[in-house]
Amino acid sequence: MQTAPASFRIEKATVNDVPLILQFIRELAEYEKLLDRVTTNENRVRDTLFGAEPAAHALLAYENNQPVGFAIYFFNYSTFVGRPGLYLEDLFVSPEARGKGFGRELLAHLARIAVERGCGRIEWAVLDWNEPAKGFYKRLGAITMDDWTVFRLMDQALADLASK
Repeated sequence: MQTAPASFRIEKATVNDVPLILQFIRELAEYEKLLDRVTTNENRVRDTLFGAEPAAHALLAYENNQPVGFAIYFFNYSTFVGRPGLYLEDLFVSPEARGKGFGRELLAHLARIAVERGCGRIEWAVLDWNEPAKGFYKRLGAITMDDWTVFRLMDQALADLASK
């Protein structure tokens, strides 16, 4: 597995990075063939990542001071393990920057955060069709959770349940 060059760095995102974060969100959605589902905007990203009670955290990856990727994560809790976990919501490296070890470095950075915070695990979801990503994660030692199915309540179904 390739190691990122010395010109690569990872930084914690700041409120000034909101336009870049939104750009990466859209690039990821386009790659995942889900661009039509992106409804967020700069104000919502600003509020949810940098507001009074941030819902998640963002990291930005740079090569030679050029942004090449990002990761969005938050902490959850495992009742079985009795420890927090780190949930990786999004990881994206620009197509032209792939294969240089940047994705691995982002995940290693997240692993260090998880260990520092006493997390018992890191988890994330991968689209079924995304074989390159699944292969990459497996090479890092990640395992698939084939015995679990993700459920999602959203939009009108969420509103309907909340109103009962």
